[in-house]
Amino acid sequence: QVQLVESGGGSVQPGGSLRLSCAASGFTLNSYCMAWFRQAPGKERERVACVNSYDDTLYYPDSVKGRFAISRDNAKNTVNLQMNNLKPADTAVYFCAADPRPTACDYAADFKFWGQGTQVTVSS
Repeated sequence: QVQLVESGGGSVQPGGSLRLSCAASGFTLNSYCMAWFRQAPGKERERVACVNSYDDTLYYPDSVKGRFAISRDNAKNTVNLQMNNLKPADTAVYFCAADPRPTACDYAADFKFWGQGTQVTVSS
């Protein structure tokens, strides 16, 4: 059964760092486009990181560029999101997502498989 399970969320102060992990089961993660999305109350869902399976092309929006980094750990079949210099605006539920389309990051906001999410809270 295809499943994505996030972990690593929590509460940090502004300027702090956090690493989220997403464990995949039921499929080989490195053959899928992998992404992280976040959802904050009253705001639209935002894709914060994406990596294509076709050519490992990366995507980051300006809101997180230079602070967030997505990476695969193929041996563990996981994808990580390293978040540095966190800001209160980063507070959200973070979801990992997977899509079999090899260049989905180039055009897709709707991914096929989703995790349940993990809360990240950045406050003083």
